[in-house]
Amino acid sequence: MKKEIIISGFGGQGVLSMGKILAYSGLLEDKEVTWMPAYGPEQRGGTANVTVIISDERISSPILSKFDIAIVLNQPSMDKFISKVKPGGILIYDGFGIINPPTRKDITVYRIDAMDKAAEMKNAKVFNMIVLGGLLKVCKIVSTDGLNKALYKTLPERHHKLIPLNMQAVEEGMNLIEEVK
Repeated sequence: MKKEIIISGFGGQGVLSMGKILAYSGLLEDKEVTWMPAYGPEQRGGTANVTVIISDERISSPILSKFDIAIVLNQPSMDKFISKVKPGGILIYDGFGIINPPTRKDITVYRIDAMDKAAEMKNAKVFNMIVLGGLLKVCKIVSTDGLNKALYKTLPERHHKLIPLNMQAVEEGMNLIEEVK
């Protein structure tokens, strides 16, 4: 198993954190992992993205031009990365941030209304964990147990009390994601 993933959205949506937690989950499950975030002015309201590769085999290069899975959380990210999903790949998008939904027929497209669910949960900060839950539902890259352990490793100790809420958000995302036909 090898999955090459791009996660992209506006700075502040938890894109880089989502990639870090996913990568750390893979490490804790003895997988080969790369995590390559895009740092810079993107983080201040522009488009930010992170590339994560999780594999059972050694990874030859962290540099990718095509992806098995793209998670796009806004229209600029959709415009930039939809053409970079490999045929047969997966595209996951948040319904709140997309004006022009994808029309490609050679990939599997999923919609997750994570922004709406985060508002319903009265905590915008769980948005990225809802999306991550949706990803794990459609592609079992790592286990939810591994994800839970990764949260303890990646979050500062002062935020550990929020881990149950984050795991609830993961479950919500698993229930929320729907394939677009």
